[in-house]
Amino acid sequence: MKDKLIEITGLKKHYNGGAVKALDGINAEIDKGEVVVIIGPSGSGKSTFLRSLNLLEIPTEGRILFDNVDITDPNVNINLHRQKMGMVFQHFNLFPNMNILKNMTIAPMTILKKSKAEAEEKAMQLLKRVGLEDRAEAYPSQLSGGQKQRVAIVRALCMEPEVMLFDEPTSALDPEMVGEVLEVMKTLASEGMTMAVVTHEMGFAREVADRVIFMDEGKIIEEGTPEDIFTNPESDRLKSFLAKVL
Repeated sequence: MKDKLIEITGLKKHYNGGAVKALDGINAEIDKGEVVVIIGPSGSGKSTFLRSLNLLEIPTEGRILFDNVDITDPNVNINLHRQKMGMVFQHFNLFPNMNILKNMTIAPMTILKKSKAEAEEKAMQLLKRVGLEDRAEAYPSQLSGGQKQRVAIVRALCMEPEVMLFDEPTSALDPEMVGEVLEVMKTLASEGMTMAVVTHEMGFAREVADRVIFMDEGKIIEEGTPEDIFTNPESDRLKSFLAKVL
């Protein structure tokens, strides 16, 4: 029996008074330790769906249960739940005026109330894991895109999240830097981190995902194992999408 971590029911996100349906009735769940990869054409609602999971996008209707708490309930302390959700964006979002170590320790110290020594020890362990311990004193402007994204990932891990959300983490990178970021993500997956990943990297989806969700026009069109999705697609829409990207 798997433990459900996130359960999404009837999720809708409309703009312009309902003229634009970015999400149009999404039902999904993510189990603890599961890696779910979300694919689909641009404008299909993938990022809106991912960003709804920690209410960076406020749904028009629907429910999101995280750890059995309905985080769409206005009375819920969403910041408490966001602490348990690491988020990695396309564009790193590092503080340019702080060195890497400070970027990584500021949230654990202010939000988790960790001591400076404790926060720095954890940060250095994580930087070592991604081969960047020698860059702790560097500033973001001194790092390559791939290095910045690896820092962004381990910065999120400093908060000891229960789930990691990745919103197209490699799409702003030069092609030769993509691999170093995907390697970090693969390691996390192999260690049992729950992950939801929006990506255009089909090789990553095929290799690492437990389940792949294909979205189009704000709906989940098809979902299944990588084998199901990539080898035996059922819908014409998925077949035509794969013909273009594979």
